[in-house]
Amino acid sequence: MASGENGELIDTHCHLASERYADIASLRSECEALGLSHCISQGTHPGDWDATLALARCMPDFVSACLAVHPSDCTEVSEEQWECMKRLCCEHPLAAIGEAGLDYYWDAPTGWTEDAYRARQRNFLECHFELARTLGLNISLHTRDKVGAGSACFEDAFAIARQFPTVRPVFHCFIGSRQQAERIFDELDGMVSFTGLITFKKTEAVQAVAAWCPAERIMVETDSPYLSPEPHRGKLNIPGRVRFVAEKLAALRGISLEEVCRITSYNARRFFRLSR
Repeated sequence: MASGENGELIDTHCHLASERYADIASLRSECEALGLSHCISQGTHPGDWDATLALARCMPDFVSACLAVHPSDCTEVSEEQWECMKRLCCEHPLAAIGEAGLDYYWDAPTGWTEDAYRARQRNFLECHFELARTLGLNISLHTRDKVGAGSACFEDAFAIARQFPTVRPVFHCFIGSRQQAERIFDELDGMVSFTGLITFKKTEAVQAVAAWCPAERIMVETDSPYLSPEPHRGKLNIPGRVRFVAEKLAALRGISLEEVCRITSYNARRFFRLSR
């Protein structure tokens, strides 16, 4: 049965190698009971790269892997570790490069100025795009600005992405404006992905964007173990709860859950070049 039929879903962004998941076999069963057919697991630092690849190798019908250095970890990764990650990316099948990006939400770590910290993040992001271009892969992007501090993070990531027109980005956990989404679609041929945030109260702005977005540009995700959707907000999230994201997206767009499953699974298979 193809993904997207009869309510099956693809979680396009999760972290299955998280130490918070003790029993992956039981987790898979629970997720499949909720209609999940496949998930894209993101390796983000040296401590979870091998584990992420191992999950995809052991359960290729259920897990596809992405590898990257999360921007928050960029000051902790050595040149040797970066070269190791590049080798892993070349030696193992990946769905995309990710989760890479920029994060201006947190202050610079001890010993770093804000300017130097952001410059290092931008350099790493350019390297990720270059790696994606070399391998013929797309990229999963993280962008997060300080609340009320403007959109410097988005603008910097957007400017870097424009330098790599053959690499399509998905802006994961999208909470931006309609104008930002239009630029992603029109200038980058990119995608956006929505999380359980669209199920929360007081997220009317992003809900409006989710209702408006062209169908061919949207995907759904959990970012689990984080951002558990209503009615499970505040609890450990699992990839199967992407169903609640899809249900909310269906309600916002005035279409059936089955149609959301069909649309988002089709988009995920194309973007991540899944074989099933």
